[in-house]
Amino acid sequence: MIRGARRALALACALALSACASLDGVQQASSRATPRAQPAVMRSDMDMMTPAQRREHERLVASYGGAYDDPELKALIQQVVERLVAASERPDLKYRVTVLNSPAINAFALPDGSLYVTRGLLSLANDTSELSSVLSHEMAHVIARHASIREDQVKQAVLVSRVISDVVNDPDLGALAMQKSRMSLASFSRGQELEADAIGVGIAARAGFDPYGASRFLTDMGRQAALKSSGGISGGSTASTSPDMDFLSSHPATPERISIAIANARQYAANPGAGTANGEKDRNAYLSAIDGMVYGDDPKEGFVRGRKFFHPKLGFTFVAPEGFTLENTSQAVLGATASGSEALRLDAVRVAGDQSLGQYLASGWIDGVEVNSVESLSVNGFTAATAVARGEQWSFRMFAIRFGSDVYRLIFAARNLTPELDKQFRAAAETFRRVASDEAETVKPLRLRSVSVGIGDTVEKMAARMQVPDRPLERFLILNGLDRDSKLKYGEKVKIVAE
Repeated sequence: MIRGARRALALACALALSACASLDGVQQASSRATPRAQPAVMRSDMDMMTPAQRREHERLVASYGGAYDDPELKALIQQVVERLVAASERPDLKYRVTVLNSPAINAFALPDGSLYVTRGLLSLANDTSELSSVLSHEMAHVIARHASIREDQVKQAVLVSRVISDVVNDPDLGALAMQKSRMSLASFSRGQELEADAIGVGIAARAGFDPYGASRFLTDMGRQAALKSSGGISGGSTASTSPDMDFLSSHPATPERISIAIANARQYAANPGAGTANGEKDRNAYLSAIDGMVYGDDPKEGFVRGRKFFHPKLGFTFVAPEGFTLENTSQAVLGATASGSEALRLDAVRVAGDQSLGQYLASGWIDGVEVNSVESLSVNGFTAATAVARGEQWSFRMFAIRFGSDVYRLIFAARNLTPELDKQFRAAAETFRRVASDEAETVKPLRLRSVSVGIGDTVEKMAARMQVPDRPLERFLILNGLDRDSKLKYGEKVKIVAE
């Protein structure tokens, strides 16, 4: 997503929804309508948690779309963790690793040794050494007590935000203060990240993995971040309003950091001058473990295809206006135009059955509602209402659509809400409809596929097999850690994205 679009999402959605600190998003509505996600760790591990740890674990897992359960992948991760623990400065510490069912590229650690890694991050790694670099980095945060320090800072931020709310008696200001505090504390300090890098490379090298795995993975992270910032956002969460702040923002892969990672690796390499090591990479074992893993949005949680959002389980679909790029986050579906002058948000709330939707829109959950603009209507057979709200810099065309037990809010924001633009917003709202059962059954998730390079195959030919909405060549190269002039070897395994 380009910078202007990100500003549009951050500003427009904050203006529209800052008074609603406890809103249920589309994903949370899904959790009410569908069975709970499978436990993220073995029951014996859950039993070892304190009640507070269990609550925090369940909250984190739910916020990232549940746990991703794959026995082969879980077994490989467990083997890597056991080797890393044995080679670490604290082999007495216990760790629990959870794979989160999220396309965001993220990994983080809690002070109790709970490690979390998303399938989005796993899809970017290319071998066991790169996997070990991520896990050892997060273990290093626990060993160096960075996670404990950050937890204390977050608790202090919560206290400060509550004081602000109490003193000024302004819930909007308090909510925004809390959001700013959490965002600023979401990442470790530069010194802590570099310390964790150094500790992590040492752990991975002593465990027998290629110490250059960290620098390779950081390089691919930087390339992925560049792709996202230039407009290609599929397969991850980038909006600054999203709770899923990802590894690319909290662990920036700067050239300086990559250089330091290479210098750290040279201390352990068999031939430091060559920039290589004799440590394990095992690309084939890793690609085998992630073969078939869901890539991008999981249809069970709703997914984006171009301008269309589709939620098979909840049974509805919606198409954004021309020029919008959509992103599915754990709170809501967000969208923006390339210019950053228009944005949208789709989420779900509960509205009392005895309150009309027109009354709800005018009830004050957003400032500046023009009461005379409130209008009751029907959207493809569903009871609905619409209204306009105007602020100093943004204007909003809002829709509330009653669908089952929930009300879906479709909010369009524009710096200049012209009649023509308002007409486009109304037309987009009319695309909200129920999904037929047979239509939902035909939807298949995109998956990572490990395939062998054939005779005469080039990066262009392999990229042509990528079933992605845009920029297949760039995505193929980043996904496989390749350069534009890389030559593929007959019989080697590469990753592609396909149904």
